[in-house]
Amino acid sequence: MPSRIRTKLVGKVKETVLIGLLRATLAKNKWDQKLKKALKKGGKTNSVKRIPIKSAYKMKMLMGRYYVKARVAQNDPNKKIAWITSGGPVEILHAAGVTPIYPENHAAMIGTMRMADDTCGVAENRGYSRDLCSYARSDLGSIWSGKSPIGGSPRPDFLVCCNNICGTVTKWYQQLQRMFDVPLIVIDAPFQYAEDRPEAIDYVKAQLQDMMDQVGQITGKKIPWETFEATVRRSEEAIKLWKAVQDLLVHHPAPMNSFDTFIHLAPIVTLRGTQECIDYYKGLYSEIEQRVRNGVAAVPGEQYRLGWDNLAIWYKIQFLAKKFGEHKAALVVSTYAESFCYQAPYRDESDILRSMAANYIAGYINHGLDYREKELLDMARKFHLNGFVMHSNRSCRAYSLGQYELAKRLDEKHGLPTIMIEGDQSDTRAWSDEQVATRIDAFMEIIVARAT
Repeated sequence: MPSRIRTKLVGKVKETVLIGLLRATLAKNKWDQKLKKALKKGGKTNSVKRIPIKSAYKMKMLMGRYYVKARVAQNDPNKKIAWITSGGPVEILHAAGVTPIYPENHAAMIGTMRMADDTCGVAENRGYSRDLCSYARSDLGSIWSGKSPIGGSPRPDFLVCCNNICGTVTKWYQQLQRMFDVPLIVIDAPFQYAEDRPEAIDYVKAQLQDMMDQVGQITGKKIPWETFEATVRRSEEAIKLWKAVQDLLVHHPAPMNSFDTFIHLAPIVTLRGTQECIDYYKGLYSEIEQRVRNGVAAVPGEQYRLGWDNLAIWYKIQFLAKKFGEHKAALVVSTYAESFCYQAPYRDESDILRSMAANYIAGYINHGLDYREKELLDMARKFHLNGFVMHSNRSCRAYSLGQYELAKRLDEKHGLPTIMIEGDQSDTRAWSDEQVATRIDAFMEIIVARAT
């Protein structure tokens, strides 16, 4: 039997076994949760039961299957794996048949599983400052220590870094290049202070074309333009679906909240450009639309509506959802989740690469304060917000810089109160339950007073 066929057969068997184990693990976790609830049934509670989103299981299976396939691809010499930043042009990778892996996603999982303090500590012991992004410290520390909730990420054949989300990723990926000794492709996205500049779009377009050529050289196969165009069209369809899902949160009561969208954005980050991504968001939209028709509330008894600014605090999602829920407050929109359905004002059907470049100059995080103020105000009007929750994230300077000025503008110019929650997306050492709970209580007193 030729080695290529043997590799494919072994890979298929391994994939089937691992997906079976994934199903068994998810089924066990579901059973454990039911048992836990049953044991607590005798306790007294005044809370109204929240109806879970059924698509969450499908999302876990989809993402689990994705990581299983990536693990199998690692052992296939005919397949390539690329590590890429969350704001990177993943459509090019999918069109080339390359498996994309996101260190940020891996770091978010590390944060959610409360492993970040350990992995960050490993990086700090090697001389990396605690002031650096916890995603970078988590991921690097995981590579050095082997600690990971999924057994680590498969080794990359090359790296793709786009700095439209922050400057840290450039240095982070340079370190990854030194560690793995693989090619690094960098897409430089100029910061936009006002409207997107035409010369900036052209500059990024030229880099995207170069990236297509570079990826073709690495894989040994030129990317067919028809395949690339079809991938971009699928990406656009998925983006529209993800936006449509979030737009359903304009309804009162909101059928899900921002803490849900933090979880359900995983496919749009990782699988953008694939049919699986489209199918997932079609299913999610159908379910959330049904919740709207049935009057299902993410926060039973919803009375107040808030927006969220910055990344999620992964290890405190449940704590924050419960705390705001106690005040009958639903977080119904976030700049973070909406960043992954941003589409630039510029659009030219005859120049798909330039249109793509305009999108990758990015939206909220790659623009100045005047742009951000307008975006927040538009969200407040569209979603009928009573105020904003701002996560002053010590790990994300690009996102957090200027938040205090934005908070001042929102309150003084537009009458929208804000709360500043100081924390970190993954590192629990920057958090205090008691302090945050007290601040939320005080903030909600202001919200209630202004709403009456």
